[in-house]
Amino acid sequence: MNIAVIPARGGSKRIPRKNIKLFAGKPMIAHAISAARACGLFEHIVVSTDDEEILRIARGEGAETPFLRPPELADDNTPTVPVVAHAITACEALGWKIQTVCCIYPAAPLIQTADLTAAFSLLRASGAEYCFPVTAFPSPIQRALKRSADGRMSPLHPEFELVRSQDLEPTYHDAGQFYWGTRNAWLSNARIHAGGAGYVIPHWRVVDIDTEEDWVRAELLFHAIREKVKHE
Repeated sequence: MNIAVIPARGGSKRIPRKNIKLFAGKPMIAHAISAARACGLFEHIVVSTDDEEILRIARGEGAETPFLRPPELADDNTPTVPVVAHAITACEALGWKIQTVCCIYPAAPLIQTADLTAAFSLLRASGAEYCFPVTAFPSPIQRALKRSADGRMSPLHPEFELVRSQDLEPTYHDAGQFYWGTRNAWLSNARIHAGGAGYVIPHWRVVDIDTEEDWVRAELLFHAIREKVKHE
């Protein structure tokens, strides 16, 4: 079976209670749950949380909360893979036969069901252990600049200073929305990015929400995308 795991701890610092703060009229986590439900790929949609309020909201949105995440997996420094691995172990203890898991971040309101479906297909077609959305850097990273204390600029990679942008290899970064992975990969391979398959999405559908300014930008993009879809 396929399951979705949405990791949503209660102790967010930069935007307090970010995972359940209202975004476009709904708790933030509701958008991730809705996308998971709409894609039709999951037999179970599980929220891993250490927080009773998040637990209640998640259940109200149609997710399952078969366990409470232990405190040692809910601090600021806990990586994603151990959290998903714990969720797999806890769910398998209930008798679930899990084959593939998609970790969906709770603060990714621009996530698209079509991307979840296409990335799952790429995971299977590529034979990779993981598959996740990526987007191209808006400017060539080979021509990045550094700034000295006196304000002077210099190229980080001088060998590329005079190379035309169109002649440089395209580079990508993690879109930070979701990660498909095999059950065995989540339990044994913590390196999602090394060898994982990248599903490319446009840059305008990617936003990392860490500040209030990010939040405002994300809501503007959310409404713009919804209007675009409405008129297609």
